[in-house]
Amino acid sequence: MINVFGKARLRWNPGFWFGSSIVAAALLVPTWLWGAFSGGLDVAETCTLGKGQRFDESYREGLGPQPSGPFPLHNMCNASYDLVPSWVNPMLACLAVIVTGSLIATVVTGIVQLRRVLSERRSGERPTV
Repeated sequence: MINVFGKARLRWNPGFWFGSSIVAAALLVPTWLWGAFSGGLDVAETCTLGKGQRFDESYREGLGPQPSGPFPLHNMCNASYDLVPSWVNPMLACLAVIVTGSLIATVVTGIVQLRRVLSERRSGERPTV
């Protein structure tokens, strides 16, 4: 039980959860950008010169346009090598869950806090937010 300024518990503070969602979103955006632009402008050159991998044009044509969507991120040189680092997609999934959960917790704790304040006003007590 952590107290904020001796009054409200941290886990019931909507500001804490909103701040957590902002931090997770601030990490989510550069992680996605890192994965989306990991192939550079010339993927064939990045594969052969930068990574030492064989660039398979026919394999990439069979996959369709790459990167093809926001998630999961892939930028394949050939069937066995992806230019997107292996940590990017799991990190994106975890951060998206944290952002979503934190926003839900923000709404829930905000409603609980609002109901508590309204209940105390009706009973004539001073609000203890």
